[in-house]
Amino acid sequence: MLKSVKSKLFLTLCILVVLTVCFVMLATAIYIKLTDATIPDLFDYFRFLEIIGTVSIFCGGVAIWVITERFTKPVEKLNEIAQNIAKLDFSQKYELLGTNDEFDNLGKNINELSFELKNTIGKMRKDNIDLEKDIEKKSKIDEMRKQFISDVSHELKTPISLIQGYAEGLVENVNTDEENKNFYANVILDEANKMDKLVKRLLELVKLEYEDRNFNDQNFDIVELIREVIRISKVKLDDENIEVIFDEQEPIYVFADDFYIEQVVSNYFTNAIKNVKEVNSKKQIKISTQKSDEQGKVRISIFNTGEHISEENINRIWNRFYKVDSARNRDSGNGIGLALVKAIMTKYNNNYGVNNVENGVEFYFELNYSIMSAEM
Repeated sequence: MLKSVKSKLFLTLCILVVLTVCFVMLATAIYIKLTDATIPDLFDYFRFLEIIGTVSIFCGGVAIWVITERFTKPVEKLNEIAQNIAKLDFSQKYELLGTNDEFDNLGKNINELSFELKNTIGKMRKDNIDLEKDIEKKSKIDEMRKQFISDVSHELKTPISLIQGYAEGLVENVNTDEENKNFYANVILDEANKMDKLVKRLLELVKLEYEDRNFNDQNFDIVELIREVIRISKVKLDDENIEVIFDEQEPIYVFADDFYIEQVVSNYFTNAIKNVKEVNSKKQIKISTQKSDEQGKVRISIFNTGEHISEENINRIWNRFYKVDSARNRDSGNGIGLALVKAIMTKYNNNYGVNNVENGVEFYFELNYSIMSAEM
């Protein structure tokens, strides 16, 4: 299209030159007719016209080219910018010539159009991204709701049945003995407490898995936290005659949310108590720490003597409600503890896992230790 415009303009100017030459020839003919010029006079006259014509054609051609370029270059540039805008490329701008003519005005308008389109499309893209995020968030919330209802309905069947059965027994005076009544009441209370604990932990789990949970990270001593977890379980440890080995004396400061890390340590430690077995006449739980200055990490490991976990179960134990105990004893826990550990450590993007080692099983997790540890 643009090349055609240039050609038409060039052709028009050439026609003007030809018409000019024709006019000169016509004028010559009239001159001869009116003056009765002789042949020598005409030869001199034609030589003069030849020189003038050659110079005129050359100068006219140069003028035609300059004028053609002057008019077509801005049009070509504007067309190129318009094609880029059509491809959503707003990088090119028309450079104003300062002539304040139609080309400058058109270029200024195209620049403004490009700027407005760029801003509008940018805003539309941002709005589209926000909309996609909202849809994804709503989808996650809906998935979380369905998962929560499914999990709760599945896990609360047994305690609700127990509570209902013992409550009916109390109402119908199945046992008039005061001791049996107290037993029934204690079972109901115990199951209600388990239900409360289950729902709270399940809510925390789904929030970690489906929501953008913000941790309240701060520096704290992981050694002190571990000692507090051991102290809380002292009665259970003494009753089960379990020896706990934790020799770390110096503080190790880590940077994390102490509330969630306490849950990780508690779940690992409680899991060790439940699964510890006597090996070489001893029930042992050993907690150890190992720092890596190169990676800036500290690994906390909790070992218990006992049976190894089968290869089939070693990856499944991190799934919610999965229990290795096929009998699914009511006292073996609700199967959420290790799923919580997985969710917490995934949020921190730190390693965690379990290894079968000599005489038992070792669970571990890693944390970022703070600069305070390096200065100790």
